[in-house]
Amino acid sequence: MGSPQKPTKVYVAVDLYVTTEGRMLPRAIHWEDGQTYEVDKVMFVRSAPAARAGGQGDRYTLRMNGREKYLFFEHSTEFGSEIPGRWFVERKEE
Repeated sequence: MGSPQKPTKVYVAVDLYVTTEGRMLPRAIHWEDGQTYEVDKVMFVRSAPAARAGGQGDRYTLRMNGREKYLFFEHSTEFGSEIPGRWFVERKEE
């Protein structure tokens, strides 16, 4: 019998549209194997932890290919950094 799968963070590149109000709206996610996944709709954005993989930031609830998925924006802890944060998804590992 196999052990339970442990979720991990997978940092991904994201194509964004930024509104004049400063809202970041993901348009596509580039997976580590080179695949690009288009975002059909940004449904919700809220401050939330990545409950399975850990970390705190903004959780984006997306519709992609007819399915609901989560994308997280993890804010940088370095004040004044030129990098405001990183995007990740949760992936189960064995």
